[in-house]
Amino acid sequence: MILSIESSCDDSAIAITEIATNKLLFHKKISQELEHSVYGGVVPELAARLHAEALPKILQECEPYFKDLKAVAVTSTPGLAVTLVEGVTMAKAIAVALNIPLIGVNHLVGHIYSLFIEKETVFPLTVLLVSGGHTQVMEVKSLTDIKTVAKSMDDSFGESFDKSAKMMGLGYPGGPLIQELAKDGDRLSHNFTVPLHQSPLIAFSYSGLKNAVRLAVEDAGEDKSQYKDIAASFEHIATKHITMKLKKYFKTVRPKTFAIVGGASANLYLRSQIEELLKPHNATLLLSELKYCSDNAAMIGRVGVEMYKQKMFSALDSLDISPKSNI
Repeated sequence: MILSIESSCDDSAIAITEIATNKLLFHKKISQELEHSVYGGVVPELAARLHAEALPKILQECEPYFKDLKAVAVTSTPGLAVTLVEGVTMAKAIAVALNIPLIGVNHLVGHIYSLFIEKETVFPLTVLLVSGGHTQVMEVKSLTDIKTVAKSMDDSFGESFDKSAKMMGLGYPGGPLIQELAKDGDRLSHNFTVPLHQSPLIAFSYSGLKNAVRLAVEDAGEDKSQYKDIAASFEHIATKHITMKLKKYFKTVRPKTFAIVGGASANLYLRSQIEELLKPHNATLLLSELKYCSDNAAMIGRVGVEMYKQKMFSALDSLDISPKSNI
């Protein structure tokens, strides 16, 4: 079995995955959303302290599996430096105590493998990763052959939801709150400009749209009844930006199997618009289960299984955290 640890941001999670079958034998996650919601976003130092409390508690529940562990996998990049340290330190201690190999996992690869929790892999595929920290398109042929073909030039898709929600005083995390508010809004009420709509670049940018939302919220003043229309228009344009760039990309690279992963892939409007975009191409759409879209240890364990089979181990003295590493 593989024990896996995830602590890249504000979710403390540990999982146990059976190597031979990919079966998820144990998975527990403790979210910090309530503690961070009062600040409108994640406070790194608070997140680190909460990880230091939560991870040992979850680990105690895993003791019955210790005798069967063959390796320990942990998110080592990218993420918040102070929270990555909590998981990596624990993983190193387990590796030493149980005399088992250590596996450092890229969090972004983990999101790709969230598609394959308790399943066999399906490659090649084109992947859209949308989360609080990343918006990028990748061509994935295997665990070791992943190429990023487009990414955000500034804010990410998920981050723009969080910041827009904060401007409206909705709380954190912003994705579900904006989605719920947008249900009753008019998506065409605000004529927000689609980012980079005249640019030939296959890239993403959300800083301009975020500023447009800020101005709309300021114009609304105390009239919060306008927020549902602002939220709906924002969600529409934020999604249209992605579909327009994907449509441009598909002119040169026809998708056969397409996947959406990451915390923001739970957005139902985004899912529906991608489904429509793929229809003319007869492409297969893969989606993670909603419970595995956000950060979790099960996806880290699924990558850990593949890395274990290929003996992709990390030395104790050389596995360091890398907050801004990408694929």
